[in-house]
Amino acid sequence: MPHQDVQDWIRQTIAANDVVLFMKGTKNMPQCGFSGQIAQILGYMGVQYKDVNVLEDMSIREGVKAFTNWPTIPQLYVKGEFVGGCDIVREMFQQGELQQVLDAKGVPYDKAKMTA
Repeated sequence: MPHQDVQDWIRQTIAANDVVLFMKGTKNMPQCGFSGQIAQILGYMGVQYKDVNVLEDMSIREGVKAFTNWPTIPQLYVKGEFVGGCDIVREMFQQGELQQVLDAKGVPYDKAKMTA
């Protein structure tokens, strides 16, 4: 896929879904530990999200890195905004900041699990 087409596809995918995780593998079968950690956090929180397996298309794998100017996969987007990679998302979750982002953006999740 040509570079501009990839950028457009990434932009459209992020715009069409409240939460998007560009990852290695899928939410049901992550292919790296970092992708698996974010999938596990989102799954625990009950967040509905679109997973994009960057291993299926090298142009998307490289394109998403260029899109955010962020060198690594996974990458999490909420309501069109780049949140971060594994370490950032994990720290945000542990500090309660990821929940605040979801609340601020109106993205539903299982709040009961967050108070347990």
